[in-house]
Amino acid sequence: MQAPADRPHFRYWPKRVPHGIPPAQTTLWDNLAITARRYPDRDAYLFLGGRITWAGVHDRAEALAGWLVEEAGVAPGDRVVLCMQNSPQYAIAFYAILRARAVVVPVNPMTRADELPHYVEDPQARVAIIAADLLPEFERAQAGLPADARLATVLVTRYLDHADPASLPPDEQPPAAWRPWLEADPVLPGWARRWTDALAAGHRPPAHAGEPDDLVALCYTSGTTGKPKGCMHSHRTIGHNVMASPLWANASAADVTFGVVPMFHITGMLFGLHVPVYLGQTVVQLPRWDRELAGLLISRHRVTGWVNIPTMIIDLLASPNFASFDLSSLRSISGGGAAMPAAIAERLKAQYGLAYAEGYGLTETAAPSHSNPPDDPRLQCLGVPYVGVDSRVIDPETLAEVPVGEQGEIIVRGPQVFLGYWGRPADTEAAFVEFEGRRYLRTGDLGRVDEDGYFYITDRLKRMINASGFKVWPAEVEAMFYKHPDVQEACIIATHDAYRGESVKLVAVLRPQAVGRVDAAALIAWAREHMAAYKVPREVEFVDVLPKSGSGKVLWRVLQAQEKERRQAARPEA
Repeated sequence: MQAPADRPHFRYWPKRVPHGIPPAQTTLWDNLAITARRYPDRDAYLFLGGRITWAGVHDRAEALAGWLVEEAGVAPGDRVVLCMQNSPQYAIAFYAILRARAVVVPVNPMTRADELPHYVEDPQARVAIIAADLLPEFERAQAGLPADARLATVLVTRYLDHADPASLPPDEQPPAAWRPWLEADPVLPGWARRWTDALAAGHRPPAHAGEPDDLVALCYTSGTTGKPKGCMHSHRTIGHNVMASPLWANASAADVTFGVVPMFHITGMLFGLHVPVYLGQTVVQLPRWDRELAGLLISRHRVTGWVNIPTMIIDLLASPNFASFDLSSLRSISGGGAAMPAAIAERLKAQYGLAYAEGYGLTETAAPSHSNPPDDPRLQCLGVPYVGVDSRVIDPETLAEVPVGEQGEIIVRGPQVFLGYWGRPADTEAAFVEFEGRRYLRTGDLGRVDEDGYFYITDRLKRMINASGFKVWPAEVEAMFYKHPDVQEACIIATHDAYRGESVKLVAVLRPQAVGRVDAAALIAWAREHMAAYKVPREVEFVDVLPKSGSGKVLWRVLQAQEKERRQAARPEA
């Protein structure tokens, strides 16, 4: 399965990369087993002063899989909730669940007690593996679940089970604000068990009998448009991108990667977990983003590759200590989830010679469905269809392909596309469309493709502002504001306008040196000089931070909902 050979983007395709790869007949667990034999003594994870080798990861995953089967009663196909921040335990637990032939349900560790029941009830999970600081949330969630839907067993790990902050130099110490959750050690209720006890129990699972089409994970969508839906992925769907990504990035076991994108998110799961397991790379892990620690760790551990969220780069470059960081070891830097502001990418190129390679993908596509060729990346661009992928732009109403350069909905076909939404056949059916006799995933994103076959996103479908008939695409205006020297972050939303119906509103985070000096009138005046009049914000709101998901995406819908509530509250009563 791959794009037709006459697609224009193949003119820019890296010569060393095949257009497609054959489907593997192995599982993700096989990747860990092979790496543990091939590189047993190579560091797998460096985590806040703790170290663990690939042999150590493998042996602990085997022991934990045995405990899941023998003591927690996990059977093939059962769903197991996994909820913690990036850590060696996350990797060990994920692969232990696979070893038991069960299914991982990754949950954002920022999820609160009122939200957790959905991730237990919807997949009908009876077992969870969590970090110690999250136990109070799970206790409250348990109380809110019907008796027959509650978790039967929760395995609890402390981050200090595999970290050793005391061994770190003073400048690498975790921030003081991290200490409460890093050191959390709660009293366990009767239905909870300790991680260390499970590993010490000495259990071993039955012989590995996994199949490539076995379900691996239910990766829940962000839930910004209703209840989160579980995307079903198999060893084969995830495995395609696991094997394709090193080919694309020219990566190997010699690389040291920076694992800070959350592993509960599909991008972090792929590039911070599965690809390093497959290759045997060393991963320098951070459980949470901290720009000062990030700069130090990249410098001292000579990180060679970093897949990230653009907001991380923006924040790192804003550090007052940025000049002291040594990023010279970085050979590749890439990411997605949001457009990289051109001004930021140009600064990276000018200072470090690093060409930021943007990519694009969904939870439904196991991360990348598009990526910029590393040798020929373009700014503010999704890149070209990935290895084995065919992608088109269609009219979302007529489903006909639109001409080059015109806007439409991006659709995707490839071996990494998910199997469907867990328990939601109608939603699954609606997610696909037949095009040229084949089944394509509807991404719900608006974009265009140029004459060279490079894709550009316009915006999320229906995220559009209609100002007196003029259509304003927020992503375009946001990209312009990122060029303003005093704007650190920007989000464009719609605001009610009695005359135009809707108008443009800017919600902005100023750079520290601009606070108190730059006002709304100055930004509006600047906008008038840099964009068409109908795109210029009529209102500006300054905030300290923009709301973001656990994966770093700006939650524009939250801001839009707040704006609507504010307008309704201000409306005079009839």
